[in-house]
Amino acid sequence: MRIVKTLLFVLVASAAFQACSSKYDNLLMSNDVDAKYTAAFDYFNKGKFRKAANLFESLSVMTSGTERDDSVQFYWGLSNYKAKDYYTAEANFSKFVSNFPRSVFTEEARYMRVDCLYRSTLRYELDQVPTYTALSAMEEFVRDYPSSEWAGDVRVKAKVLNDRLDKKAFENARLYYKMEDYKASRVAFKNIIKTDAENIYREDILYYIAMSSYKYAYNSVPEKQKERYMDFMDDYLNFIGELPDSPYCKELNAMYLRAQRAIGKDVGDSDTDKMRERDFEKERKALLKN
Repeated sequence: MRIVKTLLFVLVASAAFQACSSKYDNLLMSNDVDAKYTAAFDYFNKGKFRKAANLFESLSVMTSGTERDDSVQFYWGLSNYKAKDYYTAEANFSKFVSNFPRSVFTEEARYMRVDCLYRSTLRYELDQVPTYTALSAMEEFVRDYPSSEWAGDVRVKAKVLNDRLDKKAFENARLYYKMEDYKASRVAFKNIIKTDAENIYREDILYYIAMSSYKYAYNSVPEKQKERYMDFMDDYLNFIGELPDSPYCKELNAMYLRAQRAIGKDVGDSDTDKMRERDFEKERKALLKN
């Protein structure tokens, strides 16, 4: 009896499923706009977003130019978004904004497009073209809707993306340092400061500029060292002047003492100076391991 009941249940469930599928397929192929429109929202409200998206897509042709047009187009995009198809949803919202610049859904559609673009960006090691596209859309949204309920969220997302670009620039420059190409490293880090003075890694960048110039001088032929140590001293003084309390100061102070000695300046050879320099060297090695 148990097996019979199980079989009956399977048969009934299968029949119900086929009936539902047939009903959905029939709706999808139907020319009954009202029935399809009602069903599309019914599926959407029940969380069946892919089915809703298919129905709204089918309706988009049938309702084009009617009073339902913007609703269908907007919910087509929203259904794809809810189904986590962000690429298609972004295309939907982009087209919507172009076609309906004054719709009651336009502000939300522009925010949803921003969110789709944000979700489609890549980690900092990869191509950042999607990041620049998203940032451009975010800037336009905040400019046009500064008091929007979504403006704060857009600003937060923009900061995340800008921080990602800062990290990419920093890591690209640091790659030269890791490769011991100290001349290229210094140039790369200085270019970051020149083009993005507010980079979130500014302290580290200024540190690596100084360290790059010191190591470039240290590894140079003797006749070039004095000039290059002078470049380091300029970088050192820039760092100390801006960040006198940085944890990097002790290490850079030690480099500065060595650079002064290297160019022939008398900086003293007291036991205190020697002990201080040994302490700096220990901290330098510990930092370089990180």
